[in-house]
Amino acid sequence: MKNLKALGTFVVFILLGSGPLLAQQTGLDPVRAGLYKWAIIVGGAAIAIAAAAGAFCQAKAISSACEGISRNPGSAPHIRFLLIFGLVLIETLVIYTLLITIIIVLIQWGNYK
Repeated sequence: MKNLKALGTFVVFILLGSGPLLAQQTGLDPVRAGLYKWAIIVGGAAIAIAAAAGAFCQAKAISSACEGISRNPGSAPHIRFLLIFGLVLIETLVIYTLLITIIIVLIQWGNYK
């Protein structure tokens, strides 16, 4: 019940805050508006795919590292180092995708006006 109350309060504040934004009129070209809409959709899809692939690769790496450490506990420091290094590289690829998505959206934002 407590979570439902917080969710209801959140929804009310969102609706109150979005009212003035939805009431505004725009005199923009519909072709450019559609292009910007597709840029946001493509950017969101790209970051979603990159995050899903990164999460899958991280899960596989952690699973393999745990299996390797359980088979040979003496090599745990080396496996742990390689695991952390690999996770950093995987996460860096996801962050690069995020940056590229932000650049695409900002370029389209500049063409939108």
